[in-house]
Amino acid sequence: MKILFDTTVTQNFDDAIRREWIETNGLGGWASSTITGAHTRRYHGLLVAATKPPVGRMVMLSKLDETLEIDGKRYELSTNRYPGTIHPTGFKHLVSFSKEIFPRFVFEAGGVCLQKTVVTPNGENTTLVLYEVLAAPAGFVLELQPFMAPRDYHGLAKANDAIRRNEEYRDGVFHVQAYDGVPDLFIAVPEASFDPRPDWYRNFEYGIEQFRGLDYQEDLFTHGVFRRTLQKRDRLGVIISTTSVDGRDAFEIARAEEERRKKLIALLPVRDGFTETLALAADQFVVKRGEDLNTLIAGYHWFSDWGRDTMIALPGITLVTGRHGEAKKILRAFARNVSQGMLPNRFPDAGEQPEYNTVDATLWFFVAVQKYFQYAGDEEFVREELMPTLREIIQWHDRGTRYNIHVDTDGLLYAGEPGVQLTWMDAKVGNWVVTPRQGKAVEINALWYNALMIFGSLAQHFGFADADDFPARAGKIRLQFQEVFWNEETGGLYDYIDGDYRDASVRPNQLFALSLPFPLFEGERAKSILSLMKEQLYTEVGLRSLSPDHPEYRPQYGGDPVMRDSAYHQGTVWSWLLGPYVSALVNVYGSSAKEGARSILNAITPHLLEGGVGTISEIFEAAPPHAPRGCMAQAWSVGEILRAYVEDVHGCRPQSEPSDRSRRGVRKRTDVVVNEIPVVP
Repeated sequence: MKILFDTTVTQNFDDAIRREWIETNGLGGWASSTITGAHTRRYHGLLVAATKPPVGRMVMLSKLDETLEIDGKRYELSTNRYPGTIHPTGFKHLVSFSKEIFPRFVFEAGGVCLQKTVVTPNGENTTLVLYEVLAAPAGFVLELQPFMAPRDYHGLAKANDAIRRNEEYRDGVFHVQAYDGVPDLFIAVPEASFDPRPDWYRNFEYGIEQFRGLDYQEDLFTHGVFRRTLQKRDRLGVIISTTSVDGRDAFEIARAEEERRKKLIALLPVRDGFTETLALAADQFVVKRGEDLNTLIAGYHWFSDWGRDTMIALPGITLVTGRHGEAKKILRAFARNVSQGMLPNRFPDAGEQPEYNTVDATLWFFVAVQKYFQYAGDEEFVREELMPTLREIIQWHDRGTRYNIHVDTDGLLYAGEPGVQLTWMDAKVGNWVVTPRQGKAVEINALWYNALMIFGSLAQHFGFADADDFPARAGKIRLQFQEVFWNEETGGLYDYIDGDYRDASVRPNQLFALSLPFPLFEGERAKSILSLMKEQLYTEVGLRSLSPDHPEYRPQYGGDPVMRDSAYHQGTVWSWLLGPYVSALVNVYGSSAKEGARSILNAITPHLLEGGVGTISEIFEAAPPHAPRGCMAQAWSVGEILRAYVEDVHGCRPQSEPSDRSRRGVRKRTDVVVNEIPVVP
C-alpha cells in the first residue's frame, strides 16, 4: 500500500505541483499542500483548525519553510510560487515523496539527507512535523520559518497593521495570538533558538484558485526564524497547535496515531493494497460532531457534513471497515436533526441551524439504517431510536412536507418547486437551477420504493402489527415505476417525469433502479439499462452525469463559478457512481460479473497516484484524459468504491438475517489476491 514518487516526479515541478497530500485530524481540520510544498489552493495549510468542530475552520499556520545551513552555504528546501517566478526552488532537493501511514518527504542537499514526516493526531487541532537526519557529514543548522494566515479558510490574507508582531518565545515554545478573537498558536521546536524578523511576504500565488476563476494571491506574515543545530541520526519533533504544547513529545504522539491507524486496517475483511489505502482515506472523513456524536465530512477542502453525502458514504466509510460504533453515532446525530420528515442537507460552516433543501438525503437514510442493522445487528438502537424516526419520515412524505415533497395519487414521490434544487444534481447559479429535475425523479422514486421495502422488512423483523402493509404498498409502486419510467426508444429510463412531460436525458440516475438493495428491474430490461450506461456514460474514473449526445453536454469543467456550475452535472464525471454501477452489474448478472467488476474498480487505481495522493477526487473532466477536478478527496467517492470492492467484488457482505440478537459478523474471504498500489519509478 506504499505510494512512492522518486525524482522523476518530485523534481519535475509541473508533475509534482499537481499532486496533493492531506492529513486530517478527526475534528474537521487538516494539514495539506502539494508534494512540492508550494500551495495551489487557499485551503492549503500546515495547520487548518476546526474551531467549532467539525466547522469554523481557520488557516492558522500556512507554511513552515525549511533552509539548511551547511558549511556557510544555504540550501532552501521550500517552494513558493510568486507572480512570474518560483522561489525558492526547494523541490529540486526533494528526492522522494511517499504516502503509507503518513506523508513523508526526503531531501538531499550539501551532503545532508533529511526526512520529514507530517502527522495530524486524531481529536486535536495539532500538526506534527518530524525531522530525522538520515545522513550528514558534519553538524549543520536547520532553519524553520513559520508563515501564518490566521483567517477563515475560504478567505485570503492581505498585509495589514493589525496583526500582532510581538510573540512570546520561552523554553523552545513560540506563542502568539495574531488577532483578537482568533485562537492562540503554539509552535514547539525543542532546543531551538528564535530570531525575531516580523514581516509580511506578499503575493503568494495559488494556481488552482486562478483556474477556478477566484482571487488567487495572498500575503503571509512571519514572526521570525527558528534555528536548531543537528547532526547525523538526530531527530527533531515540531508541534504546531492551538493549545498548549508544554511537556509533549512529538514522536510519542505520532507513534500513538500510527497505532490507531494500524488498528483500523486490522478491522478490514479484505487485506490488500487497494482496501488498506482506501481505508486510511476513509478515516479522513470521520469527524466528531459535539461531545459524543460523529459525522462525515463530504469532501476536502471546502465541504462540511452533508446529509446526502453522509448517508451514501456511510456504508463504505464505516461499515465495511468495521467502524460500527462511529456509524451508530453518525446515524444518531442525523436522526436527532430530522425535521418535518427530512434529514438536513447540510450543517453550515458557522454552526447555524441546518438546511433542509434535499429530497434524497432522507431516503438514503433508510439504506444506511438497513446496512447498519445488517452489519452491526444492533436491534435495540434500530428498534427504539431509528424505527420511530423512519415511520415519521414516511408519514410526513405521505401528507407532504417542504418544497412540495409529497406522495402523488399514483404512489410515486413528487418533489420540487421553481427555484430549488433538491436532488444530488443540485447546481444553482443565482436563481438559475442548472438541472431543474422538478417532478418525479427516477432515482428518488427508486429510493422511495426501497425506503418502504426496508421499513417493511425491519418492521417484520421486529414484529410490528402493520409490517405487511409496507411491502404490499411498495409492490404497487414497483409496477407503476416500471410502467411510467421505461423508455422504449433509448432502452433505458426517463430521468424525471412532470405531468405529461418525460425527460429522456441519458443520465446515471436510472442506475439506482438496479443498484439499491431492492432493484426495480431484472432480466432483459435491466441489461438494457446497463448497456446504455456503459455505452454513453462509463469512463474508467466514473460515470458521466450526462450523455455526450445531449445538446447541453459540457466536456470541460473549469473557469469561474458560473462556468463550473453550468458543467457540474452536465457531463462532468463523478467517481462515486462506480460503486452503484458495480453493484448493479453484480445484481443483474450475478457472480459471473465479479471479475468484470474487479477490472472496473482496478482501473481507477492509477488515480490514487494523481490529484489527492492515496484518495479519490470528487469529479473529473468529461472528456479524456479525464483530469481530476473539484475536491481532491471526496467521502462518497472513497466510500462507494471501497464498499463495492469489498461487498460486490470480494463477496464480503453482512449476513442477511441475524442468527441471534448479538452483533452480526461479516463473511470473510480467505482467497484474496493482494493487489499492491503501483510504485511510480
